[in-house]
Amino acid sequence: MALHLLRGPFTVDTYQRLGELGVLRENDRVELIAGQVVEMSPIGDRHASCVRRLIHLFSRSLGAAAIVDVQNPVVLGEHDAPQPDVVLLKPRPDAYPRHPRATDILLVIEVADTTLAYDREIKVPLYARAGIPEAWVVDLAADRIEVFEDPIAGQYTRVRSASRGDMLTPLKFPNLTVAADEILG
Repeated sequence: MALHLLRGPFTVDTYQRLGELGVLRENDRVELIAGQVVEMSPIGDRHASCVRRLIHLFSRSLGAAAIVDVQNPVVLGEHDAPQPDVVLLKPRPDAYPRHPRATDILLVIEVADTTLAYDREIKVPLYARAGIPEAWVVDLAADRIEVFEDPIAGQYTRVRSASRGDMLTPLKFPNLTVAADEILG
């Protein structure tokens, strides 16, 4: 995982320009992390199925209370534009004509089938540094969901996990309770 395709560092603007020029193509599975263009793993069946469950679950449960965004870039600084699996965004009537920023994000979710170390060690700390209030890592191999909350000074201060039979309540949606089984499938 984390194969660097082009030597940076690149800014988000330069990274987007690489796409406009055709150096990076629309179907390339890459993201910008710490100024480096990083190849993302292919999406397997279990991963895709979990993402579909999350889309269905949050779209059905939240309605207009959030925009459910899937595998699209979020801009977290001058050198970071990761592509989380699922993001719950603050609702906006214009549906974000530009990539969302950290202040737009209510919850970010990574689904880890083969990418657990990368998600935990690279992406979750990036989300904490950006001040995203909550991040979940769905660990398909271990059949659990890791919950990271309350970033302070670039680190999440509360970390817990949920397994089958447990319930989760996103920080920004206190009236929503989600069964871990619904996410894990």
